[in-house]
Amino acid sequence: MNKLIKTITLAALVLAAGTLTALAIVGPRLNPVPTPTLAVAATGALVDHSAYDRLLKKYVNAQGLVNYKGFKADEKDFNQYLALLSKNPPAADWSKADQMAYWINAYNAYTIRLILDHYPVQSIKDIGSKIKIPFVTTPWAAKFFSIGGQQMSLDNIEHGILRKKYGDPRIHFALVCASISCPRLRNEAYTGSQLDRQLEDQGHDFLNNASKNKISKSDAQLSKYFDWYKGDWTGGGQSVVKWVNRYSTTKIDNSTDISYLDYNWNLNQQ
Repeated sequence: MNKLIKTITLAALVLAAGTLTALAIVGPRLNPVPTPTLAVAATGALVDHSAYDRLLKKYVNAQGLVNYKGFKADEKDFNQYLALLSKNPPAADWSKADQMAYWINAYNAYTIRLILDHYPVQSIKDIGSKIKIPFVTTPWAAKFFSIGGQQMSLDNIEHGILRKKYGDPRIHFALVCASISCPRLRNEAYTGSQLDRQLEDQGHDFLNNASKNKISKSDAQLSKYFDWYKGDWTGGGQSVVKWVNRYSTTKIDNSTDISYLDYNWNLNQQ
């Protein structure tokens, strides 16, 4: 009996270890993250993203590659925009589109800020080894900024707010983790009035970019996003195939052999 108990216990430990390893491999941004407890005002003026828009037009090219040295030179203006975000979280009377645009801009802008804090780096993942915070091993988990007086991380924005609260998988075409395999960083800010058009454009751009997705009728080599976030793409009666066909000029079906490309974490710099 003791031998049986030891065998069962050992098996359970191996299974647990395997599960943790799988979580680590599946994707660096997928760990469950609680929704931040922000003090949300009932009313509030919309944040003006025009300063960020000017910087993006100046330092991001048509391919979505970033001139980080340029952002570094304009750090004063960039930090003023981040301060604006920090002091003005979305209010309850904002439209869903205005709230989403705010959080997408915040994610992308604070990612740029994170790169600038450690620049030069070859990859955002290199920053993880430099973080000296107990139990924090990835740059996405580090709480290096505050919004509405609440210390936050990039994970908080992506998983605790955007994915959890708004349920729009198109955010994956817009959030840019400073890597080559990420979607193109738009050289314009997201705004509530233009959000639907911008997200649709991002979807078309991402699915038809052969460096992100290689699609043929018989064989579709898709971005790891469609594997990492499979639950997002299959909700509400949708499927990966339906989402691909919504944007890709080459259509696939359930007979198409689907695989996933390796993710290129090299910095998305010019």
